[in-house]
Amino acid sequence: MKSLANYIFFLILTLFCSQTCIINIPSVAAITSMKPGDVLNHSQVLDSEGGRFKLGFFSIPQTNKTYLGIWYAGDPVEKKLWIANPNTPILNNAGLLTLDSTGALRITSGGKTVVNITTPLLTGSLIARLQDSGNFVVQDETRNRTLWQSFDHPTSCLLPGMKLGYNLTTRQNWTLTSWLVSSTIPASGAFTLSLEAIQDAFQLVVSRRGEVYWTSGAWNDQGFPFLPSFRDSATTYQYNLNLVSGTDGMFFQFEATKGSFPSLELFSDGAIAAGDGSIYTRFNKFCYGYGGDDGCVSSQLPECRKDSDKFEQKKGDFIDLSGTTTSYYDNASISLGDCMQKCWEHCSCVGFTTHNNNGTGCLIWNGKRDFRVDESGNAVQRYVLVSQKSSKGKAWIWIVLSIVITMLICGLICLIKTRIQKLQREKRKKEEHIREMNAADSFNNTNLKEDEREVQDLKIFSFGLILAATNNFSSDNKLGEGGFGPVYKGQFPDGREVAVKRLSRTSGQGLAEFKNELILIAKVQHRNLVRVLGCCIHGDEKMLIYEYMPNKSLDFFLFDPETKKLLDWQKRFEIIEGIAQGLLYLHKYSRMRVIHRDLKASNVLLDENMNPKIADFGLARIFKQNETEAVTRRVVGTYGYMAPEFAMEGAFSIKSDVFSFGVLMLEILSGRRNASLQQFNRPLNLIGHAWELWKEGCGLELKDPALEDLYDTEHFLRVIHVGLLCVQEGATDRPTMSDVISMLGNGSMSLPIAKQPAFFTGRDEAESYSSSNKTEQCSINDCSITIIEAR
Repeated sequence: MKSLANYIFFLILTLFCSQTCIINIPSVAAITSMKPGDVLNHSQVLDSEGGRFKLGFFSIPQTNKTYLGIWYAGDPVEKKLWIANPNTPILNNAGLLTLDSTGALRITSGGKTVVNITTPLLTGSLIARLQDSGNFVVQDETRNRTLWQSFDHPTSCLLPGMKLGYNLTTRQNWTLTSWLVSSTIPASGAFTLSLEAIQDAFQLVVSRRGEVYWTSGAWNDQGFPFLPSFRDSATTYQYNLNLVSGTDGMFFQFEATKGSFPSLELFSDGAIAAGDGSIYTRFNKFCYGYGGDDGCVSSQLPECRKDSDKFEQKKGDFIDLSGTTTSYYDNASISLGDCMQKCWEHCSCVGFTTHNNNGTGCLIWNGKRDFRVDESGNAVQRYVLVSQKSSKGKAWIWIVLSIVITMLICGLICLIKTRIQKLQREKRKKEEHIREMNAADSFNNTNLKEDEREVQDLKIFSFGLILAATNNFSSDNKLGEGGFGPVYKGQFPDGREVAVKRLSRTSGQGLAEFKNELILIAKVQHRNLVRVLGCCIHGDEKMLIYEYMPNKSLDFFLFDPETKKLLDWQKRFEIIEGIAQGLLYLHKYSRMRVIHRDLKASNVLLDENMNPKIADFGLARIFKQNETEAVTRRVVGTYGYMAPEFAMEGAFSIKSDVFSFGVLMLEILSGRRNASLQQFNRPLNLIGHAWELWKEGCGLELKDPALEDLYDTEHFLRVIHVGLLCVQEGATDRPTMSDVISMLGNGSMSLPIAKQPAFFTGRDEAESYSSSNKTEQCSINDCSITIIEAR
């Protein structure tokens, strides 16, 4: 009994001690931040301050590779929203995340650096934390400033608050990149999602290997046409879409009004998916690249394919027949979308699938084959090329429709015949005009057929209509005259007012400049560029028809003692900004890079609201996107506005337009023409005068007396500073137009010291040559020149 009692006592004591020990084991505190010297290992996670998100290492079972990522806390599938090392995985579970004393975030394994997430930030008190927005940041606690953030480096997912777009000031570009294979291989895939400006409208664009694959349609008040509203109350998630624009850039965001784990994801097949955790709805369908519906981008169809051909997913396998082959592409860097493209482009291909178990590589079946469908659980999915064939029922419907259409044609034959004949006459006339331009000697080095579609999109007006609109080119309708020829105001029968620029027989310009302006302005559209409505070609008569600008050109207001009083400081600055936006579009955002080469006050027109529109593209040159500079023996432009390297060496670039813009800025600020000064002991042009005043600290003396005191002194001096930066003698010293817009719009941005500008004071007796339409008040600044030099 004694031994039994001792045993019971020992058992009770053991249980009591074990419970006491368990109760007193300290709980592991959640990690919510990292400071220099801290390390996060494979078994630890970094929690956001509110517990909304987690950051840590994870492994993908199919590949046994380890990554550092972010996911929603509580998400049953733990879908990875951001990955630090998608293209450089760790091959074991020994990964460490470190933050060193310089502020550098690194992923290391086995003592070696695998990925440098950030470069050394070299600052004082540093801390890395995961915010409740899902943004992983490194901050300077002393200055309360964010030094680096994961939101600036998105991978395949967009979270509420993240940006998709670009910032012109910081040159930051936010895009999504799909995984190579969704859910298994995070490496960069074939598809990217970005926000782009297409024909002056903003759209979401999915690109495959750099080629546009799908677009959302232009943004409007309802959102994007080919994306849903995200506000369906029947779904478990609801989003509000926002497009934010400003002088420093444009970006797309969304906010979630309903849903636990909201996100937008770009899948490895190019589809955009939105949903709540594992619940997804795919919005853009599988595009073949040849059908232009639902946002899919249409391109040339291979000769061996028909519009009705498409791929369908089927369970089963192909049956080998004689003369058939199977192709293998064991390439770990290609996935399903690449396989579809390879099959589509090879005429003998009848089906495909991925080759490797991890979803990479391609297996392609060629030749005439039969496909045996197998709906059993063991059957694998194949992508099979099928052609849609009309059923007997559809054929009967077509027969009925054909009969009805034939009866309608018979009933309306006279009217239709008359209409067809009229259209044929117009078409023949248009073709004759195009052949005439192509046959001209001035076009030996060009081919209009390349731009025929743009030309045919423009309306060709009849000569009779133009005669009636301008009252037979009445002198009362004449607005002005330039190197191209006279410009007349016209009014069409529907009441629409237009400006008609008529090529003069004595003009120094000819058919080449006429064609150049016609084709170029047909391709570029922007609120600060004048819009061409069409042209008229009648024998030797060549005319361009523009939208009418009721307030004429900028020089009409700027250099007249009375009208300049209508331009207060705010309006002048808005005109400067508008011209800058138009030039930025030509240099960077239009379908091709355009150098204007003749920017001046008389080539800036003002609409009814005094908004500026750049005009006169006769001397403009088109650059390819990879071209930055060109040299010509034919120097054209206007003295006083012409960059020194162009005038003396024939070299021109976007910086040539920047110089002309700088001269124009100084004219707008001073109300004087560049070559109008005749002061003793002063330079004989406005650039030199402004530079002398600036060096002496008397920049305010440049002010147009008509401005009186209605301006911000500091702002006025800053605009002078930007203008002097634009007219520096060295082209490389001048800012780009995107830099100029940032300098004008950001008052806190520091400006570089301006160097001595180029001085052009004399006049040349070279042949006048201009594509401009001058007002009746002209000066030596309006004389455009052409110089042909030997090389």
